[in-house]
Amino acid sequence: MNLSKSVYALLLSALLLIPGAVLSAQSLGSRIDSLILATFKDKNGPGGVFMVAQKGRVIYHNAFGKANLELDVNMTPDNVFQIGSMTKQFTAVAILMLEQQGKLKVQDPVSRFIPDYPGGDKITLHHLLTHTSGIKDFTAMKTLADIAQKEMTPEMMVNFFKNEPVDFAPGEKFAYNNSGYLLLGYIIELVSGQTYRDFIQQHIFDKAGMQHSRYASDREVIRKRAYGYHLKSSGYVNKTIINFSVPFASGALMSTTDDMLKWQQALNQHLLLNPEETAKAFRTYQLNNGETFTYGYGWHIKTLNGTPDREHGGSVFGFKSMGIYIPSEDIYVVGFSNCDCNSPTKVTTDIAALVLATLKKR
Repeated sequence: MNLSKSVYALLLSALLLIPGAVLSAQSLGSRIDSLILATFKDKNGPGGVFMVAQKGRVIYHNAFGKANLELDVNMTPDNVFQIGSMTKQFTAVAILMLEQQGKLKVQDPVSRFIPDYPGGDKITLHHLLTHTSGIKDFTAMKTLADIAQKEMTPEMMVNFFKNEPVDFAPGEKFAYNNSGYLLLGYIIELVSGQTYRDFIQQHIFDKAGMQHSRYASDREVIRKRAYGYHLKSSGYVNKTIINFSVPFASGALMSTTDDMLKWQQALNQHLLLNPEETAKAFRTYQLNNGETFTYGYGWHIKTLNGTPDREHGGSVFGFKSMGIYIPSEDIYVVGFSNCDCNSPTKVTTDIAALVLATLKKR
């Protein structure tokens, strides 16, 4: 565990600004530590980073375990992680940015952009954004192993799954689907004239000041990269290699906890999207039968102990991630792990519940 006194001091000063504070910074920090250490038990194994912020101010930030086992390097709060499906947030916002620019509409059919896509006249961008398209999820296809380590263009990836039988008619069900977000990434390229990588970098990362976020690579030297691991019966092993052109816009981005707070702030301050477009991401929608489901555009729209929240996790070989935002209290909690043996999902949820309950007591 690597927690600096300065972080506790910052936490204490933040809490002292809140009238009626009943918990000291030390006690809240210690309770958060305990929640994390119940899962991240091996201080000499892969670890993670967790951050809590309220009203844009960091009130907890800590790193656990090792960023690199071979070199015996401790994890630090500024390590860079693969974030897996949290990538979908960025893909969804990129689509809404293009709508804001008048270049597309979320109700546009896929056939407007890919004329030969099977059934593309009935599948809309809205269906892709909300996981209600019914198209085959490529991660469930047995032949995925044949291409997992190959360099694939977005068009090649779309061709990989587009002729598979659909699972249901568009809008009939909600079923989490990576193919939909891969399609959205390809459409971003077709509409913008930029690669997905360049569009996200220029229009989101650069605008939001996310200097340590990027499209993932196993070849490029990435400063402060946390390495990914699996846990086998024989011990820890390095993560399975996958070419990042395969997950693409559904799961190929990297970031830090600091940068993810900048991302949340950019959304809150409408730096990227106007209020009308932002609202589309953070509301629930209905299926064809009128049933409401709990997913917006790139976020699950849920409640935490009765309080509305927005959340999304991610999982990619060797890494897991989770982020929760509670709008009413402006609380943001994010957790990253560099071993898929340690999931931050429940830990992050428990931390958010603890902080929310603490604030409500004041």
